[in-house]
Amino acid sequence: MAAPMLRRCFRAADYGSILQSMRDFTAARDETTEDELWQVEHTAVFTLGQAGQLHHVLDAGTIPIVRTERGGQVTFHGPGQAVIYPLIDLRRRGIFVRDMVNLLEQAMIDTLADFGISDACRKPKAPGVYVVHGNGLAKIGAVGLKVSRGRCTHGIALNVDMDLQPFRRINPCGMAGLQTIDMATMGSRADWQSVADVLCSRIEKTLPQFLVMPS
Repeated sequence: MAAPMLRRCFRAADYGSILQSMRDFTAARDETTEDELWQVEHTAVFTLGQAGQLHHVLDAGTIPIVRTERGGQVTFHGPGQAVIYPLIDLRRRGIFVRDMVNLLEQAMIDTLADFGISDACRKPKAPGVYVVHGNGLAKIGAVGLKVSRGRCTHGIALNVDMDLQPFRRINPCGMAGLQTIDMATMGSRADWQSVADVLCSRIEKTLPQFLVMPS
């Protein structure tokens, strides 16, 4: 198990400001910079991945749209959603991008189990975490990363207790009709900070130790 990392917490956070801070941190870091986990609760925003197509935003209304450099299509961030940005040097830890995606998905699955939701799973060819709801699967956690020079930015979003209506105004992850859900709807009402803390701990427990320790 890797040692605990520095955690920073930002609530009611403007997406554009956090995005720029994340870029600045990554641009300034070197081989000795410690990895960090940022816990963020964003104000309402739709974000598009670098290849995201605007037509997947059906009705933005007054919610801003921000294009980013992460992978994936369009998603929604807002109050009641636990976003974790793992600002991690993957090369230093010997992690491939696909492995990092799997690690983050597993951290969400394990966190949901910790809060009483035991049926969370992956879905083939559709990154993220899903739960059984109604007659099918509903998405409860999203993942979208950017890796440059072996350093990871962006991350995951786990729906805790939020207004899900904005998801109906987009094709989430570019998939028309994709159902989204949160922990509260699944019967698990939990404190946002508690979920964010458990999620960070789950990430730390799964991360491999450094291949090369920062000096």
